[in-house]
This record gives sequence, structure tokens and C-alpha cells, in this order.
Amino acid sequence: MVPEDRKEQGLILGMSVRENITLPLLKDFYHWGRIDRKGQSETAQSQVSQLKIQTPSLLGVTLNLSGGNQQKVVLAKWLAKRCRLLILDEPTRGIDVGAKYEMYKIMNTLAKEGKGVLIISSDLPEVIAMSDRLYLMSEGRLLAELPGRVTSQETILQYIAEEEKHAIA
Repeated sequence: MVPEDRKEQGLILGMSVRENITLPLLKDFYHWGRIDRKGQSETAQSQVSQLKIQTPSLLGVTLNLSGGNQQKVVLAKWLAKRCRLLILDEPTRGIDVGAKYEMYKIMNTLAKEGKGVLIISSDLPEVIAMSDRLYLMSEGRLLAELPGRVTSQETILQYIAEEEKHAIA
């Protein structure tokens, strides 16, 4: 899961890019009381190259990266682990337009590769454009299942307004 708050829940900002990317795989690099730093570096470099993470070094502190590159590091952790389902909570919050475009390309590529990509977002245009299906939920209840890419913001807002009307009554 790529959490909404990458700085508090997705990264250890004082650690290096290499350490953050390979953290979920640490047991794979731990042999006979030692950590295989070369293996860690190879795995991290593969993700940095694949996701085009802009970093001066794998040993650079993650805190020093831009918001978009920090978000890519969080995603890289789980791609390195070869997850089949990725849950992205507000995946483009707090990143610039260029980084958003890169994240969209990555999400589309993952979906084309057959990975499940679940996006949780309050950005309606983003959700509509990036989704095959939309599930509108309120307080744990399913309000509607709608087709992605063709559903309008107005339709979504109508469901939300209807829900609020029932909640008040």
C-alpha cells in the first residue's frame, strides 16, 4: 500500500533511497548475520531506473528528494517486492504536474502488466480518467458502481448529494 501521507507512513526520511526501497525485502538480503549491500544496491538501482527516480545517489537521504520522487520511492518498495495488487491512497497529492504525469504512466503500465491497481482519491478528474471502474463509498457502504473514463463528475456528485440528503433526514 502506498499511503496518503508518504512522509509519515511511507518512508523513513532519514534513511537512504536504497534502504527505503529495500526495506520490505530486508530478510532477503540478510545472510549469516550480514546484509548484502551489493544485492540491495542492485535491486534499488533497478527500481530507480525503471521508475526514473531523480536522485544523486542511492545513498542519498530520501528527505532531500522532491515530493514526486519520494512518492516514486514509496511505490518502488512494493514493486521491488513484486506485489500483484497495489493500493494507492491519494497517489498524486502534493506532487507537481510533471510528477503526476509520471505517476499516471506508471499506474497505466502496471495495469497493462496485469497488476491490480486500486486508487483511493478525492480528485474526481483523476479517478475518472485513471479508472476502469469506480466504486463510490460512504462510511463503509457502497453507494454505486460506475464505469470509469465515461462517468461524469456531475453523476458522482449526484450520488454524493443523494447520500448526504439521506444522512440528514
